[in-house]
Amino acid sequence: MRLLKNREALLVVATGVLLALVAMRFPAFVAPANLARVYNDTSILIILALGQMAVILTRCIDLSMAANLALCGMAAAMVNTAFPGLPIPLVILAAMTLGASLGMVNGTLVWKLDIPPIVVTLGTLTIYRGLIFVLTDGKWINAHEMSDAFKALPRLELAGAPVLSWLSLAIIALMFVVMSRTPLGRAFYAVGGNPHAAIYTGIDVGRTRFFAYCLSGALAGLSGYLWVSRYAVAYVDIAAGFELDIIAACVIGGISIAGGIGSVTGAVLGALFLGVIKNALPVINISPFAQMAISGTVIIIAVAVNARAERRKGRVILRKAEAV
Repeated sequence: MRLLKNREALLVVATGVLLALVAMRFPAFVAPANLARVYNDTSILIILALGQMAVILTRCIDLSMAANLALCGMAAAMVNTAFPGLPIPLVILAAMTLGASLGMVNGTLVWKLDIPPIVVTLGTLTIYRGLIFVLTDGKWINAHEMSDAFKALPRLELAGAPVLSWLSLAIIALMFVVMSRTPLGRAFYAVGGNPHAAIYTGIDVGRTRFFAYCLSGALAGLSGYLWVSRYAVAYVDIAAGFELDIIAACVIGGISIAGGIGSVTGAVLGALFLGVIKNALPVINISPFAQMAISGTVIIIAVAVNARAERRKGRVILRKAEAV
């Protein structure tokens, strides 16, 4: 029973069961080298899920993360083709700065104009996608137009693992520190848990949400470079629909859409569980349509579990209040 109440432990068990079932059909899938590749394939989703987690914790949502990724990835590719000798760290910094700026747009509209986050980010999603078409006139940037250094970084191996995997691990460590050791991380939880009480403790709710959007935007910008350089192509519809996977990873990981509940570990495990599903189902010859149905079913189950857990907590608090 204690295991069932621990979302992280339950996800570890569920992932293990899923791997065992896949191994019955395709044993090579659970080989360490292949599992390392699965993690590498899921690295970008992990980075994005951590950014989305910060936003959701504050009772907001960012539907524009995939569009932000696409615009920053295209901008990074355009900078690289125009200035192929520019150091890659500067290209990455430019992509992250652009991403954070796009996040600032979302945060400012939510903070200063008090527009519902879902409306703001649905609108900016369309705007950012449209800007890619305006900048490129719908043209692609292909591998032969990118410098070798631009394409090489995510694939470069250090200590037996690609840089992409190491970057995701670094972001996980950074988010652990931010969420558990900084006033900003504690403010994310306070604002999501009870925004009215947060005001009385001196926390500016609007500013906190603004910083959450800046963080998600910066991580989307980094992911934009990583996506384009890894797949060596940039076009208008990069990561189209990927925002649903990002939100799904958070929900599966126990991040409450109502805000204030969730953890870095949960977001990472949710992304990994989704990554295993997406990598395993094609291996055992499950059709793309069945894959969509299975993924959707997992999301609905996760939302139902989250809602049930939150109602149970609410009833406990009510009983304590009545006893007093």
